[in-house]
Amino acid sequence: MSPWNVFLKKKTLRDAESLPALVKDKLTALINDLKLHGKYPGDKWQNYSKLGKHTHHCHLTYHYVACWKEHKDKIKFLEVYYVGSREDASY
Repeated sequence: MSPWNVFLKKKTLRDAESLPALVKDKLTALINDLKLHGKYPGDKWQNYSKLGKHTHHCHLTYHYVACWKEHKDKIKFLEVYYVGSREDASY
């Protein structure tokens, strides 16, 4: 399986810096799984679901989520566009 390119928006990177260490570690693990497995990172991710035709999300912990989308105009390219509190998530 060839690797996927995973990109984090600048705002997402800034938001990730303020996360607790455990959540940062889980985000790193999720990004690694996305690079290896693509838009469907695997069953170990809590509450994974498809949000729309090209958007997905999963819980990193009970309180934190990550959202990403597949860019159809680029081959094997995923963008993590949100990481943070599930209460503030834009889904």
